[in-house]
Formats: sequence, C-alpha cells, structure tokens
Amino acid sequence: MNRHYNVITVGESTIDAFMSIHDVSHACRIDHEHNDICFKFGEKIDVDRYDFCIGGNATNVAVGISRLGLKATLCSETGDDEFSIKIRNCLAQEHIERLLVTQTKGASNFAVIINFKGDRTIFVQDVEREHDFQLTDVTADYVYLTSLGNEWRKPYAKVLEFIEEYGGLLAFNPAPRQLNEGKDIVHKVLKKTHVLFVNKEEAERILTDKVTDKRDKTYIQELMAKLQKLGPKTIVVTDGKKGSYAMDDKGTFFWHGINDGPLVERTGAGDAFASGFLAAYLQGLSMPKAMEWGSWNATSVVSKVGAQAGLLTKDGMEEKVK
Repeated sequence: MNRHYNVITVGESTIDAFMSIHDVSHACRIDHEHNDICFKFGEKIDVDRYDFCIGGNATNVAVGISRLGLKATLCSETGDDEFSIKIRNCLAQEHIERLLVTQTKGASNFAVIINFKGDRTIFVQDVEREHDFQLTDVTADYVYLTSLGNEWRKPYAKVLEFIEEYGGLLAFNPAPRQLNEGKDIVHKVLKKTHVLFVNKEEAERILTDKVTDKRDKTYIQELMAKLQKLGPKTIVVTDGKKGSYAMDDKGTFFWHGINDGPLVERTGAGDAFASGFLAAYLQGLSMPKAMEWGSWNATSVVSKVGAQAGLLTKDGMEEKVK
C-alpha cells in the first residue's frame, strides 16, 4: 500500500558547521574594495559561537513543511559515517519518515559556514554519489525538486517519470549547478512544473544567462511572464531586501515586502520562504497569504544561526499572521 505525503522533497542532506565571528580583529577583517574576508595565515582566531546542524535545501524544506503541520518526507542520500546518524536522528525529531533516505558507503555531505557580521561564506564538501533514488510505494500532492550534486540528471529524470505515472504536482527550485550544466534538462522540468521558486538572479540565468542590476517591479514582472511561457503555472521570485514576487496561472502579479526582524545569519532564508509558501498553498490559502507565510518563515530563520532553528511551527505562524 502506497504511503501518501503532502510533500516529498528530493535533494541533498548535509551537516552544517557554523562558526560565528561577531566583529573584526587583528586576525580577521573585511577588504571592502574586493569584498573579501581576510584571515591572517597561521593565526588562531577566536569565534563567538559554534553550531552544528543538519541542512541541505531539500532537508530544510521538508523540516519547514513538517513544522507547519503537513506530512512531509525526504528523498535523499547520506554516507554511513557518524554524521549520517545525526541526520537521521534530527529527521526523526521533526517527524519526518526516513523510508526514502538511502545510506551508501562513505562520508556524508559536509559544509563549514563562516558567519561574519550577519553574512556567510560557505565551504562545501560535495561527496560524489549515484543518487539512485527509488520513489516506490509513495504518492504525494507535491514533489519539491531542488539542488543535487554531480550525478543529478538521473534523479531529475526519475522525478519527471514519477509525476507522469502517479500524478501530483511539481515544485521546482533549481540550483547553480543545474543552471550551469544542464539547461536542456532544466527546461524539460520547467515544462512539468506547477510552482517555480527562484531568486532574481536565477530567473535571469534561466532566461538569458546574464545577471543584471535591474530590480524594479516592472522588470521582475516581465521576467516572470517570460518564465511562465516555459511551462510553470505559478512563479515565485525572491529578491533579498526588495521582498518577494509571485505570479499566478492567470498572470496576476503580487508583491510582498520583507518583515522587520533581527538579522543573525542568512542561511536557509530561501528554503524557509519556499516551505512557508508551499504549506499555505497546500492548505488553500490565497497567494498574498502564502507570500506572507513565506516571508515570516524567512524572517524567523535569519534571526537564528542555521537553516532550521528558526523555522516556524503552525502555532507560531498563526501567531505571526493573525
């Protein structure tokens, strides 16, 4: 008998190690001319705090969806090291079944994030894997497809086959690797996509391969209309401090500004927005309300270190949007 989920997320699971440095010191500074963080070679540098979390785009969205009261599961791959145990334990604590999380020999994906003055620099160990996912004995309202490592083409094709065979809708959030290496496959996925989540730069790269400084609403609306012609029914574009934009299947354009709140660290803001938006959408809320859920989720996430600590529960979200 098939297990049914509101959302199956497909992508990476990682261990994220955060090192937070509050301010400049004799050994650590910012070169504003070149936008570089500079460390003195051979120095021992004090950090304010150290956090050890699970992450990965698909993992973050699965946790976000689950906290908002829907049934989510993760289709991903880990190694067989001690970090894989932490990943599985954290998923269990978030009430996420691990039936589609496969374990293969080797190390789990690992990232070190330097959080310096509210922004982050990420060092990633992307372990090469087959990503031989088996979407068997499951169905879903939505499959959320996002970033994967080197061998990403096969699982992307499997997701399209799954949607074709079992129904359900596709939410898509491509990553730079996919946009750099496989525009042909990305466009095949776009034709089947119901909701597309991208930031402004990703939207431009899908259409033209060029990133511009343009950020006015008219330009964003034009980008979204062009993206819609590639197949997606609903387009969601985030643009940092400029807020978020959405376009429904009738071409109606919406904008939502950012919410006030403390900024501690930016990792996972886009994933938080996507999980908030999709959770509201699945519960039949309006497009503006879905954008509000996404915005509050992102605001909460950037107020804490890591991509998941600030993800809102359903009670927490309802308190924010009442």
